[in-house]
Amino acid sequence: MSSATPLLEVDKLNVRFSTPEGEVAAVNELSFSLAAGESLGIVGESGSGKSQTAFALMGLLAKNGRASGEVRYEGVDLLTLSDAELNRRRGSEITMIYQDPMSSLNPYLTVGEQLTEVLRFHKGMDRASAFAESVRMLDAVRIAEAGKRMAMYPHEFSGGMRQRVVIAMALLCRPKLLIADEPTTALDVTVQAQILRLLQDLRRDFSTAVIMITHDLGVIAGVCEEVLVMYAGQVMEQGPVSEIFASPSHPYTLGLLHAVPRMDEAPIGARLPTIPGNPPNLLALPPGCPFAPRCVMRDQSCLAPAPRQQFATSRRRACHRSLAEIAAAGGER
Repeated sequence: MSSATPLLEVDKLNVRFSTPEGEVAAVNELSFSLAAGESLGIVGESGSGKSQTAFALMGLLAKNGRASGEVRYEGVDLLTLSDAELNRRRGSEITMIYQDPMSSLNPYLTVGEQLTEVLRFHKGMDRASAFAESVRMLDAVRIAEAGKRMAMYPHEFSGGMRQRVVIAMALLCRPKLLIADEPTTALDVTVQAQILRLLQDLRRDFSTAVIMITHDLGVIAGVCEEVLVMYAGQVMEQGPVSEIFASPSHPYTLGLLHAVPRMDEAPIGARLPTIPGNPPNLLALPPGCPFAPRCVMRDQSCLAPAPRQQFATSRRRACHRSLAEIAAAGGER
């Protein structure tokens, strides 16, 4: 997706989970690349495979999960590394922000203890140097009176402040790749906007590549340059954010965009537009295009696997419908 030398190259990534009911196909043949300093959004409904993609990249799948394909970080396939080798990269070169900051913070340790532990483990700093650097990073994420806050426990921070602490922790070692999994889900819109601006500033200041995982198209529009639209573990389309938002090339993307509430158009009391139906059972995906059962443009051709097409300079899609048909259905917005 980028002409720059890729920092991360994902090639035909598959994620499977063994369950008593059978094998769950969570991610199927996912491919993309990301250069240093770039931002990629991965968007889709719950169950589309967004978070499992992130866990596979980090080597954090559940015990019943397995990943195949290639995940090359600086030319090294992360899927082939031992746990010890992965641990050396996680937290230092590749970090992740989770949607619930309390799940990332130990309630029994002060914020200062948790921040300094990262630097002492990954960078070998002494206690005083780690403390000073942690205070500087809390300042960088706009936490006032950072020195005093180091002695506080997570429960003494607001939700937005806890998320800032988690971001500071993720950035302490100046990672080259930051994966943010729904980092603003539990925050009100004002704090959400502040966090997104902060991520933009930090990406610019530290040249960190960012993968933003979300169901919120507004977040993608505000933070990312490229977007990858997933459904039922598969890529429906991918390309530059500005182009896909202006002229989506897949009925699923079109449905997501039409479902975004518009305060300037919808009359008071009107029902919000939705995509009909429910996501498929990943234990038994429908034949052909997985979105076909919910697609208003489906026909018999959709019972066959959708052809993967590349068009324009850097756009890809998987759909039987032509670009002209999508545009006629409302793709030109």
